[in-house]
Amino acid sequence: MLAFFSTTKLKAAVAIAGALLLGAPSIANAQTTGTVRFKVAKAGFILGVGGGTGILRFKGKTYPLRVEGLSAGTIGVAQADLVGTASNLRVPTDIAGQYSAAGAGVAVAGGARSIQLQNAKGVILNLRGTQVGFEASLGVGGATITMQ
Repeated sequence: MLAFFSTTKLKAAVAIAGALLLGAPSIANAQTTGTVRFKVAKAGFILGVGGGTGILRFKGKTYPLRVEGLSAGTIGVAQADLVGTASNLRVPTDIAGQYSAAGAGVAVAGGARSIQLQNAKGVILNLRGTQVGFEASLGVGGATITMQ
């Protein structure tokens, strides 16, 4: 009878350990995502240039950011307030780098925007927000993010 209880306890311990190990990847993945917010302004005729500031919140800390961008086929002037997530971060400095995205869009006097950007370190920014002003763009756009 004692052997039965020992075997049952051993099986239960193995099952609990297995459940904890299966839960470990989701805990690790949660630590690789931060939140971001950017305030940017952009102006251009054929070649657009923009820039702004932002913040990264990652593992309970806040890091100031600077963003500068360039896009082809842009006409107009616009400002945007963008919020979203930065995924695949191992350390906060992974967010720094050149990002690229392809797409087309038009916003007149305000409208919703969403964009996904990725850098060479595999960090993916999923941003959404509102834009004020007029901007039409075609082709490839990109941005460079630096930590301040």
